[in-house]
Amino acid sequence: MGRVSLLPKSRNGVRPPFGTRHRQLTACAKICPMSTPMSRQRLGFFTRLLDQGPPAERYRLGTAQIVHAERLGFDAVWVAQHHFHEPEGGLPSPFVFLAQVAARTSRIRLGTAIVTLPLELPIRVAEDASVLDIMSGGRLEVGVAPGGNLSSYTAFGLDSKDRHTLMVHHLDLMRDAWTGRPLPGGDSLYPANPGLADRIWQATFSIEGAQRAGRAGDGLMLSRNQPREQGPGRLSLDEIQNPMIDAYLESLPPGREPRILASRTVFVTDDRKEALRFCEAGFRAYGARRAGMKRMPQGASVEEAIVALDIHTGTPEEVIASLQADSALARATDWSVQVHSIDPPHAHILRSLELIAEVVAPALGWQPAAAAAVQNVAR
Repeated sequence: MGRVSLLPKSRNGVRPPFGTRHRQLTACAKICPMSTPMSRQRLGFFTRLLDQGPPAERYRLGTAQIVHAERLGFDAVWVAQHHFHEPEGGLPSPFVFLAQVAARTSRIRLGTAIVTLPLELPIRVAEDASVLDIMSGGRLEVGVAPGGNLSSYTAFGLDSKDRHTLMVHHLDLMRDAWTGRPLPGGDSLYPANPGLADRIWQATFSIEGAQRAGRAGDGLMLSRNQPREQGPGRLSLDEIQNPMIDAYLESLPPGREPRILASRTVFVTDDRKEALRFCEAGFRAYGARRAGMKRMPQGASVEEAIVALDIHTGTPEEVIASLQADSALARATDWSVQVHSIDPPHAHILRSLELIAEVVAPALGWQPAAAAAVQNVAR
């Protein structure tokens, strides 16, 4: 990816394993002044359900990908809510979809990344989430944010200028509902579900947002890509996100365990030429819109676009090296992989998930939950 690593290499010039690298990283104040307590990183699969086809086919293929991820040992699935704009995402109703996924799986955690909370009735979100969590055996994780599609606020009869105020109000009300506190008018939520209040995540692009998540004791969700100026002096993704992690850790209440989810675009293939071919097709489909968002320079080559969009792609060896250069990822308690903005065909998504679970993630220190449990018992 063209980055120069700030971390030491071993004597033979080979970068140390991810677990070793994390210990080096958290000891280096120039990179990350505050360390992150680490046990076992959890691996997730994130999807916007962008497979080509009508809605029923999108939902069928998305479900199949999640079932495959569970078989491979992934710890969590994260789905995004999008209203109206089908090239951005194919799922306006994440709890409905996750209920279907819950019926097809038994272990994998079910997360929203995110619910656009200001557009929702917070009590209805609390009810749907509570029922889904109970029916799935306590597997739900609830990620929320104001969302980036401001035109949708008009359709919902709201003013996008109020989105942050609505976000705070709705989040407080939802938290009160789950914990059984009296709601306006004196009613209380049924079924109450206090455990969900400890499984809230807030997504943000800013240090201020990271501080809000920390003060609330919620999880912090970091994006796969961050809008920023391209060209000379361009900051790397971890240079932007490490200060956010620092702010979050500084803001956590005493004794509150950090939860940091780093999402990354990761598409692994058996051959780099194949990866570049799918990248070129994906960039061609959405390039104009992304250029307008200052995420990709006009006229960028495929390789330049890969760097601009913070994509980790290629063979397992290439992807391992690329991810090892990401110091923010090393500090996360959770990380998730997605194939957006490439969006290859279904079969290639399945193969990428296999290579991640069997080659890439283990090289970074990850173990499937069952293997980690066996190792802990052996100790």
